Amino acid sequence: MDTKDYFKRSAALFDERVRAITGDQWSEPTPCAEWNVRELVDHLTNECLWVPPLMEGRTIAEVGDRFDGDSLGDDPVGSWSAARSDAEGAVAEPGALDRTVHLSYADVPGHHYIRQLARDLLIHSWDLARGIGYNERLPTDLMELAYEDSKAEEGILRGSSLFGDEVAADSDASLQEQLLGLLGRKA
Repeated sequence: MDTKDYFKRSAALFDERVRAITGDQWSEPTPCAEWNVRELVDHLTNECLWVPPLMEGRTIAEVGDRFDGDSLGDDPVGSWSAARSDAEGAVAEPGALDRTVHLSYADVPGHHYIRQLARDLLIHSWDLARGIGYNERLPTDLMELAYEDSKAEEGILRGSSLFGDEVAADSDASLQEQLLGLLGRKA
């Protein structure tokens, strides 16, 4: 699967869960201790808002504080949907994945940045599903990509505050349990 499809399918998976949130679930907790349901959706909305300017070659300093604060406003689903659509448009542009993206920790190829974001969307789809009592099953092909990328970047993941400590999975654990454990989650 190419990076564009990985991103698009991971975003669609998260979108499915966002649209399943009922009015009283926005303040429910998620497996991410620092975020409730609304804050988790805001986090990924914000991540998607950053995609167009970063894919255009702008630096974080050039973007500045444009995306600080609440990204959801009075229409969380609509705000998420618009940010997702704009991000998908930026990713779909010819040559976008070959461009250099200026992140806080390094300059990386666009395809690397978008694969990281696809993994974030995928794992947070599980977090959101857990928070709202929705289907937690993740597609095997997406999990395979996320697991492969996570194993390749395990040293970086452990050295950052982006994911919790690894949760050991049993020797007969499913791919989903292994991925969740690698990214600090207990199935």
